[in-house]
Amino acid sequence: MSVAIPRKLYQSAAIAIALVLVYFTVLLKLGDDWWNDENYSHGLLIPFIIAYILWHERERFLGTRTRPSAFWGATGVALSLLALWAGVAGAELFVQRISLALMVTSIVIYFWGFRLLRLVAVPLSLLVLSIPIPQIVFNRIAFPLQLFASRCAVGAMSFFNIPVLRQGNIIELMPLGSSEPKRLAVVEACSGIRSLMTLVTLAVLYAYFTKPKVAQTSVCDAPTRAEKSQTEVCATDDKLKSVGHFLKSFTFWRSLILVLAAVPIAILTNALRVSGTGVLAHYYGTRIADGFFHTFSGWAIYIAAAVLLFATGWVLDGFARLGKRDVDRIYKLNKIPIHHVNPVNPV
Repeated sequence: MSVAIPRKLYQSAAIAIALVLVYFTVLLKLGDDWWNDENYSHGLLIPFIIAYILWHERERFLGTRTRPSAFWGATGVALSLLALWAGVAGAELFVQRISLALMVTSIVIYFWGFRLLRLVAVPLSLLVLSIPIPQIVFNRIAFPLQLFASRCAVGAMSFFNIPVLRQGNIIELMPLGSSEPKRLAVVEACSGIRSLMTLVTLAVLYAYFTKPKVAQTSVCDAPTRAEKSQTEVCATDDKLKSVGHFLKSFTFWRSLILVLAAVPIAILTNALRVSGTGVLAHYYGTRIADGFFHTFSGWAIYIAAAVLLFATGWVLDGFARLGKRDVDRIYKLNKIPIHHVNPVNPV
């Protein structure tokens, strides 16, 4: 074992160095975008978070039985190199960066297999989420969000009987004490796509670090107490099996729901921010949409969105606690003593 572990570490280090050499310019440009593009500034933290997750799960990685898949791994590596060549030839940064994610996935499959790939699914997801999408796709997403936020602002102002006129993403209103109408533009930065990208990434991290640990059991059917603690349960009750299956799949569905819930939460909270800005602009002037208040409201709304996301996780964990009680009840009915190794973690 002492020889096998360093060999794995040397192999991983050699692969990492080779990846850096092949994708050096791609990584350099990606880091520059993280530094300069506010929509993806959270990408600066992603390498550190991925490194922490890999270090935190190192024992599981080393203890996982590897089943390398040379065919699928080599196929993925070939496709990755082809995508890298196409991206460089066509000056398409997104294709080059997706090639990096595909290359990492293919290398994991080639050397360790699909079983280990499941363990690194979260780091790979974070890497993909930190890659800036093509500008044409970005605009196709941002502009409808701008229109939605402006419609919500007009609806909120009409509710307060504030005269307002909307032309696309431009809102015209008459502030109190003003002799001429003023315009508010719901620009790309106010579309909510920035908070959307960041909140989805936060949802992935939140789902990973707070995932419920399903209770495991041991049975007391051995002659001595020492043997009892080491004897595994072989449950034959159909209800017990169905509840256990539900609890095992709960982590997956919880993570999926949290990630999907981050999308409407980000969109609706941003619409609330724009609506509030429009109403306040009527009473205090359009200067309320600039400067300190604009920055402060952005942070405040993002915190509110994060709280709603955490509340969603708390509700989902409530269902997990109900499922845990069902397991306890069924075990008691079957007179099977329970030893909870990893109980469900409350949020």
